[in-house]
Amino acid sequence: MLIRSIEKFLRTHEMPPTKFGRLAARDPRFVLDLRMGREPRSGTEARIRGFMTGFEAARGEGPAKEAAHVG
Repeated sequence: MLIRSIEKFLRTHEMPPTKFGRLAARDPRFVLDLRMGREPRSGTEARIRGFMTGFEAARGEGPAKEAAHVG
């Protein structure tokens, strides 16, 4: 379920839900609406999951972590 992944992401990165919503969906109420039962479309869900993966990759965390090449 998407909301579970988002809740874990929020705890891990100590990010408020409204900030996540603004960054990931351009909707500060996105997480709050999900908590109330909103069901996102498949394209929206893919975009949100992509945001979380990209955010962690940019910070050098999570499964998308890659070794930096210095040279």
